[in-house]
Amino acid sequence: MAQLTPDETILGLLAVRPGHGYQLLDCFRDPAQLGEVWKLSTSQLYAVLKRLKKQGDIVGEELTSVDAPSRIEYHLTDQGRERLRCWLHLVDPSPSIHRVRVEFLSRLYVARLMGVPTYDIVRTQKIACQRQLTALRAHRDTAEPGIGYLTIELVIAQLQAVITWIDRCEVMPRTNEEDIP
Repeated sequence: MAQLTPDETILGLLAVRPGHGYQLLDCFRDPAQLGEVWKLSTSQLYAVLKRLKKQGDIVGEELTSVDAPSRIEYHLTDQGRERLRCWLHLVDPSPSIHRVRVEFLSRLYVARLMGVPTYDIVRTQKIACQRQLTALRAHRDTAEPGIGYLTIELVIAQLQAVITWIDRCEVMPRTNEEDIP
């Protein structure tokens, strides 16, 4: 499984509005935006921007100002837009609890910001979690008593809670999205 990075989340933010590093960082620090989802330092953000630029997903344009230091404003490329589109419409998202908490929430946030319908995003995530739950229940039925069995039980309980929570995601009111930079 690929490493979890904020790359596509940043592409989504830039799809809504081109911006510079500190504007993006504000979004990752604000609890009403992505502050409860990602813990991202300034150096991590700039490393991601550098990687996205090197991969051809974004381009930077230097903006100069008389009363402030120059800044680089980042814009999506066509390649970056396509990468973002593929990420938003994953056909088989990970059912990992950690990935649901970070990646699914990021996809949902970005889609709502962009005005992309979220029904399919929520549905495919729920299906992936239900499939994993079914597999774990089958595994539990053949597991020996002990710590392994208890671990399977814990993950089953977590997935059941996540599936219940996912059902609420589509009906959740959209708050503060008009204030997003």
